[in-house]
Amino acid sequence: MTIEIHNVTIAGAGTMGPGMAAIFASHGYDTTLTDIEPKALERAESTVDTVYAVLVKEGFMSQNAVDEGRKRLRFVDDLDAALRDVDFLVETVPEKLEVKQSFFREIESKVGREVILASNTSGIPITKLGEVTEHPGRVIGMHWSNPPHIIPVIEVIRGVKTSDGTVATTHAVINNIEMIPVDVLRDIPGFVENRILYAIMREALHLVEQGVAAPDAVDEIVKWGVGFKLAAIPPLQLLDVAGLDIYNSVASYLNADLSTEQGVSSTITEKVNTGDLGIKTGRGLFEYQPGEIPTLMQARMRMLLDVKKALAKSQED
Repeated sequence: MTIEIHNVTIAGAGTMGPGMAAIFASHGYDTTLTDIEPKALERAESTVDTVYAVLVKEGFMSQNAVDEGRKRLRFVDDLDAALRDVDFLVETVPEKLEVKQSFFREIESKVGREVILASNTSGIPITKLGEVTEHPGRVIGMHWSNPPHIIPVIEVIRGVKTSDGTVATTHAVINNIEMIPVDVLRDIPGFVENRILYAIMREALHLVEQGVAAPDAVDEIVKWGVGFKLAAIPPLQLLDVAGLDIYNSVASYLNADLSTEQGVSSTITEKVNTGDLGIKTGRGLFEYQPGEIPTLMQARMRMLLDVKKALAKSQED
């Protein structure tokens, strides 16, 4: 049985929260975005403006939906005020088990028993979050992809004690915001999306470290080869297209030669130790010139939007 949802609160105004809040609000939910840092909320308001501008410009949202969304969206730095009348809460607090568990302990004492507690964790098992609550049946994983206002799939992860009603209500909410809910049937670290993504990144790093190809070459092959195919034909369907006999033959010798590294790549740990963290610091696996990053990010966003349009059109045809 589903619960009727009217009021949504998103806790955490960092990378994901603003885009998520914009989507909820523009689809009829009274939405509150909360954060303990007022400056984070100020930045979030600006981000929401950008999100709406992009979605309208690209034809994914009407100006009327944006106008209505702005009316339904509020930014609050007082947690108690943010939880007033909440029906559905999504946390996007820092990706650390102890931080999320502490948040769930605190939040449960501030909301009614019927309120669903969803986590946007990228990979922490939902069971571990539910086990610190008195009512784990209402705790569920709701993993969005970044950027959340563009990538439409949302993983729905059931903890060991998550109730059928919580799952059904979460599906209904996701459908209402015109996203794609996909069930993850076992609560394992990383769920599905990140397990596949991290397997690809592990092998890519391994190939670079073994001198098989340079970083830019690996990226070009993945972008125009692997990624190009997978955008149209996902991996399990691709097996049928290629032929299971072909896969059986190639995998019989190739799988044994793929990276099985259990730790973190030494390339990554060395970069982290020297403070070269990627775009956020101007240098990572690649170097970025001053002023280059905004243009680069806009170009990548442009490509994501184009891919979304192409995939959406293919669904209609």
